[in-house]
Amino acid sequence: MDNILVVTQAQKNTAFLMETLNMAFCGSAISVLHSGAQVRQQIIERDFDLAIIDAPLLDESGESLSRYIASKDKAQVILMVKGEIFDEVSAITENDGVLVIVKPLDKNLFWSALKLAQSTQKKLKKMRVENSKLKQKIEDIRIIDRAKWILISNLKMTEQEAHRFIEKQAMDIRATRREIAERILKTYES
Repeated sequence: MDNILVVTQAQKNTAFLMETLNMAFCGSAISVLHSGAQVRQQIIERDFDLAIIDAPLLDESGESLSRYIASKDKAQVILMVKGEIFDEVSAITENDGVLVIVKPLDKNLFWSALKLAQSTQKKLKKMRVENSKLKQKIEDIRIIDRAKWILISNLKMTEQEAHRFIEKQAMDIRATRREIAERILKTYES
């Protein structure tokens, strides 16, 4: 995890969190903020891999902030709350993917939460890359199919002939099928 955000108003927790995070993620950039308003501004300007919120904050409870950060689908979020509100907050935030832990913090529990967050973040990054590739493939297929239908309607080709034409052009000029399809679209749709 390269960029970590810590949100806390408690000075004593800051030292513990910084020490533990430096041990767990040596070399990571750690930003410490104290209010939800500061965090919302920072989230607009940069991405974080992990956000740790020590609730309550100066200007809010921390629950809505944790859900807001989680909704951005970039950072794994750990929300630290008092034991008496754990069940209530956990029920509200669990559908957003927020990990809720009880404070005062147990060092081993916090370490486990960090490792769980790291593992989850790695898996999510991998899935985002995979999702992006699939979206690109779908878009490629959509453009190629549009080009085929243009060839079918304008040049009276069959679907197989149009498919073969695009493939052959791509091989002959060492271009992708999408590039050939885009050229066909540009020629006939202009």
